[in-house]
Amino acid sequence: MIVFMGTPAFAKPILEMLIEKKYPVGLVVTQPDKVVGRKKELEMSEVKKVALEHGIEVFQPIKIKDSYQYILDKKPKLLITAAYGQILPKALLEQVKAINVHGSLLPKYRGGAPIQYALFNGETKTGITLMEMVYKMDAGDMIEQVIVDIDPKDNYGTLSAKLSIAGRDLLEKRIDDILNGTYEKIQQDESQVTFAYTLKFEDERLKFFESSEWNINRLRGLMPNIGAHFMIDNTLVKVFDMEESDIISLRPGEIKVNRKEIFIGTKTKTLKLLEIQQESKKRMFVKDYLNGQNLFKDGGFIHE
Repeated sequence: MIVFMGTPAFAKPILEMLIEKKYPVGLVVTQPDKVVGRKKELEMSEVKKVALEHGIEVFQPIKIKDSYQYILDKKPKLLITAAYGQILPKALLEQVKAINVHGSLLPKYRGGAPIQYALFNGETKTGITLMEMVYKMDAGDMIEQVIVDIDPKDNYGTLSAKLSIAGRDLLEKRIDDILNGTYEKIQQDESQVTFAYTLKFEDERLKFFESSEWNINRLRGLMPNIGAHFMIDNTLVKVFDMEESDIISLRPGEIKVNRKEIFIGTKTKTLKLLEIQQESKKRMFVKDYLNGQNLFKDGGFIHE
């Protein structure tokens, strides 16, 4: 039996491939349902939806380190993880062979946010690493890698989708070798390790004393759903779309406003905000936002 462990949309095509190709997935482990929206409705993960559609048992421990015995009792031959979202306990990894479909070219970007950090850093290439799991974050031996190009217009959503398909195809190519133990392993070069830790709120902040490119890349890594943010007059403003502008030159953090446009200076080029959401208000295009009362004063500054 195979136990599949994953949560977001990235993991969905990988699980679907295993089911379609009739590999014996007997248990799907995913994160607990989340409370979302003003109505505080429970939302299940993309992986859970697939499992339920195919009649596969779903297990959703709050903390896998306290509940892994349930998995061991199933006596699986293999664990396959893809963006599960929790660190697997050492006792589980010591007793069951586990592989991971990781969204970077290891040893670069070990951790929970490799796709976001590839975009944050303006990478032009990333990829998938199929690897063995050990009790050290993303440090196991590699089975195979595949390179994926990053388009200048890619954001987290589009790049994650591309990597998901690449991961699905790579796993399909190698899973029989993995199940049979007929593959060579490649050790990671520890001198080349970088990390992409799970994002905190502070990591989602725009910094106008950095370059315009830095800010554009920060937003790319947070779209389409999260958005980047900054503070003005002690009020949070989220940004969902912006672009560089050569129309006007402003100092870092300086604001220029007209009836339909908001410009903010950076260390390099000026940024033009296109879609924003003021705290406690709805998401709006800037031209609509400026029709009412707003936070932005022409000639003002956003301070770091």
